[in-house]
Amino acid sequence: MNNVIPALEVRDITKRFPGVLANDHISFTLLPGEIHAFLGENGAGKSTLMNILYGLYAPDEGQIFINGEAVTIRNPSDAIARGLGMVHQEYALVDTLTVTENIILGTELQKNLLIDRKRAHQEVERLSQEYGLIVPPDSLVGDLPVGVQQRVEILKALYRRVNMLILDEPTAVLTPQEADDLFRVMRELADQGKSIIFITHKLREVLAVADRITVLRRGKVVGSANPHESTERSLAAMMVGREVVLQVEKGPAHPGEVVLEVEGLAALDDRGVQVLNDVSLEVRAGEVLGIAGVQGNGQTELVQAITGLQPASHGKVRLKGQDITALEPRQITAKGVAYIPEDRKGTGLVLDYTIAENMVLSTYYKPPFTQGLTLKEEAISEHADELIETFDVRTPSQLTAAGSLSGGNQQKIIVAREFSRDNVLLIASQPTRGIDVGSIEFIHKSIIAQRDAGVAVLLVSAELDEVLSLADRVAVMYHGSIVATLPAAEATRERVGLLMAGVQQEETTNG
Repeated sequence: MNNVIPALEVRDITKRFPGVLANDHISFTLLPGEIHAFLGENGAGKSTLMNILYGLYAPDEGQIFINGEAVTIRNPSDAIARGLGMVHQEYALVDTLTVTENIILGTELQKNLLIDRKRAHQEVERLSQEYGLIVPPDSLVGDLPVGVQQRVEILKALYRRVNMLILDEPTAVLTPQEADDLFRVMRELADQGKSIIFITHKLREVLAVADRITVLRRGKVVGSANPHESTERSLAAMMVGREVVLQVEKGPAHPGEVVLEVEGLAALDDRGVQVLNDVSLEVRAGEVLGIAGVQGNGQTELVQAITGLQPASHGKVRLKGQDITALEPRQITAKGVAYIPEDRKGTGLVLDYTIAENMVLSTYYKPPFTQGLTLKEEAISEHADELIETFDVRTPSQLTAAGSLSGGNQQKIIVAREFSRDNVLLIASQPTRGIDVGSIEFIHKSIIAQRDAGVAVLLVSAELDEVLSLADRVAVMYHGSIVATLPAAEATRERVGLLMAGVQQEETTNG
């Protein structure tokens, strides 16, 4: 194996941005027929490194070798010409074109100056069969499920004769069953000699499919691992630099009175299309109701309608029996509703404000933070110091701008602000998206502490493992509706995954 020439070799790649060393002398190899996984938190340098390999960024230092030859990759066309393709998290497909048209776009085979559609169709069918990527060549891409659209993206790269494929967070919008199908395809590709770089932050996935694992932290390679000799716990420790408790530690729930009641809720999106369809649910004091579903199935609109950020077109929202459907967000907050939004930078924080200012965004107009029209700086400062310590916000000072902190510390500011009030309901939407494993551990503990203090918790997360770990009951959303609600004991990955794909409960029960 030592005599095998790597399909790809990277030596001392370094990339700097103003104030940030994104990649710090990174070196690795990718062997023929290998699935090489890269693990790391947001900001670890994974995406920057892959964008360098694909020609979207130029490195400041270092060299890239393909099949033993030093190369310069100036743009994606260079990368593809050298056999390196990339499938991004956001698919670059045209919904109104067919599968075949999308695959050949930009490389159209011509016959007498016309596109040779028959030959292109045959080539797509051949590749589809050869690699087990079954797709309908004549279907419009916009009519296909997300998992099939991803196959189209992979076929698009294979059509361009690539031997190496970068998959960037490829399971982010897939159900568990679709993810398992992707892993089968990846293994099929590797068995046929293709080399794959697999970018993810999901520990379970690298152990399931990778041949080798490289871990990045703060722009550096901090270690590599053999998946057959590794555990989720050992990989998490390598990612964070310390031991991490991955399993949420919680006792049984003790549900009390109904706190949140949603009845027949419907909402429209910006285009006037109904995206929330007759949703009804209830959350009791002292329990976590988790909403599972592939992102984009109405979860965002549900949360916005409950919190007053978006008007409901139909239905009611009640808090402890009181109708709050038409109230403004501040009025809802004042009634004891804490809210962790899915977009911390756009909705959760004012990035130019200090940490201290952000920690009183919901309460600055109330005592002890104000007297008449005057803010009481000393009270705000003492409050900030207390929350920084309690919620372990890593910052040089409470006067530091929130926008200069890491994603994990920004999220802790929001959690500290929302949890420091007397709440009856906590709505946590994607509470750990894009943050480090250590911060995830802390936030999960904090959510369970709220539950155990008698707060009703509505958790919305695209991470199924997070929902299954925290929830006492699981509601599954599909196409804007809740298709089933299960007790935690019955909410298996397989069953919830099928519901996320639109397979109804009786079908999952009957096989």
